[in-house]
Amino acid sequence: MTRVLAAGDHFVAPRLFDTALRGEPGLPGDLDVTHLTAGWPTEPFGPVGTGDSRVEEASGTEDDLVAALDGVRVCLTQMAPFTARVFDASPALEMVAVCRGGPVNVDLAAADRAGVAVTQAPGRNAAAAAEYAVGMALAALRRIPLAAAELREGRWRGDFYDYDEAGLELDGATVGLVGYGAIGRIVARVLRAFGATVLVADPYTDRATAETDGVRLVELDELLRASSVVSLHARLSDETRGMIGARELDLMPDGAVLVNTARGGLLDHAPLPEALRSGRLGGLALDVFDVEPPPEDWPLRDAPNVVATPHLAGATRQTAHRAAAIAAGEAGRFLRGEAVCHPANETARNAQGVAS
Repeated sequence: MTRVLAAGDHFVAPRLFDTALRGEPGLPGDLDVTHLTAGWPTEPFGPVGTGDSRVEEASGTEDDLVAALDGVRVCLTQMAPFTARVFDASPALEMVAVCRGGPVNVDLAAADRAGVAVTQAPGRNAAAAAEYAVGMALAALRRIPLAAAELREGRWRGDFYDYDEAGLELDGATVGLVGYGAIGRIVARVLRAFGATVLVADPYTDRATAETDGVRLVELDELLRASSVVSLHARLSDETRGMIGARELDLMPDGAVLVNTARGGLLDHAPLPEALRSGRLGGLALDVFDVEPPPEDWPLRDAPNVVATPHLAGATRQTAHRAAAIAAGEAGRFLRGEAVCHPANETARNAQGVAS
């Protein structure tokens, strides 16, 4: 019997994994798929495990996962906590297909030690996150949430038509994108359709790609000085953590709008209240935070020029189905004895699957 665990949650549900996997051709006839459901997003994700056996942005418990993995050879998941302890306790496990762009809920070194192949799902939420980032920029530039809230309270804010209070357009604006992966490239395409000039700061993007896409590759400081809107799309790492702080905010034009739908850790949040009060920032749009959810005393909770949403950029049904399909495709390739397309660790890069 070929046992597979669909370890989903309330977004990428186990049934989505199950249906997508059963649509793969050439799978073993003795396939047995069991389900496990973690609490996310009803329960926030976070670190799971202790000491050296710890992973980030995970949902569920090590004990529940170990119990569900008994005899399982392949697992499809989004948030399950694959710590060193879980790998040590799951000797039958040979492959984990993670339906995220970065499998931060998996200890990749422990997976390699255990000989378990791990794959990922780059671009699964690129369209959703890109659309959301542009929507957040528009919301902040035109103060759409504030105007809607005021109207609901019975206040007709005709003063927003005053010249000094009026919003700004994307057409003709210079927009800077910090990070230019799958999401950033879609954002750039949409912004150019609006008529914006797009600058990009990304050390991993080559000039030829930027020129082909119709954007201009520049250093971060030049981007900040020139952009009336700055949108963050970098992956969080030791290199990028806190990359936009007080110095960088001071480089931006007065009244500029800052958008972060990537990761809260990219921003140093401490100088943001003063930047907003002083007018250095004309608007701030956040879908991610340094602490999620923000505490009750979050200083920006009532700021009128802040648009804040609870980490929803990737929350579309299409993203859930796409994520499940990418993970199922990787699991299918592995079970057929084929090389996987999106390896996340050395074992997956070297694997030829488990077909006999």
